[in-house]
Amino acid sequence: MNLKLIITDFDGTLVNSFEANYQAYADAFEQCGQKLTYDLYKQCFGYRYDDFMHTAGINDVDIQQRIRKIKGEVYPFYFDYLQPNKPLINFIRAFHRDGGNTAIASTARRLNLTNALQYLHLTEIFDCIWAGEDVAHGKPNPEIYLKVMERMEVSAGQTLIFEDSGVGFEAAEASGAQYIRINQAFYGD
Repeated sequence: MNLKLIITDFDGTLVNSFEANYQAYADAFEQCGQKLTYDLYKQCFGYRYDDFMHTAGINDVDIQQRIRKIKGEVYPFYFDYLQPNKPLINFIRAFHRDGGNTAIASTARRLNLTNALQYLHLTEIFDCIWAGEDVAHGKPNPEIYLKVMERMEVSAGQTLIFEDSGVGFEAAEASGAQYIRINQAFYGD
């Protein structure tokens, strides 16, 4: 494999953001007169926002928009819960420093993603960041990976993807690139 591009998912892969996201969403749900349980959020973690809202039973578009807005406003207050995947970050940093291309492909909203990356001082190690609003179809559709490869002018055979979720694995496989499954065991020093 002539590796030229590393693409990583953000939530659950590069950073364990589950608790920070859960707390921010629970806060936003509560402010909108709704309830978000831990188990429901766990079931929906990694979903594209529209799919999350549908699964959570929030079908009123106005409430969906209010939840999204409030979540974006309160999310930075929960950044202390973010747990960076230091081994993966160090690997990506070294690959980037040696001239390799690096990208994030996440279903997260760009604002939330860039705020978290800035908080963690990680923006400088990525050449390209694709967020949920940059694609028409969420994972398991491979669109986000294919667009990053096209933008970086790199083939699937030259790309390695890091992912943590079932829909992410499906998208990575459908893109034709090699991928590595990340789980909690990767969050060591």
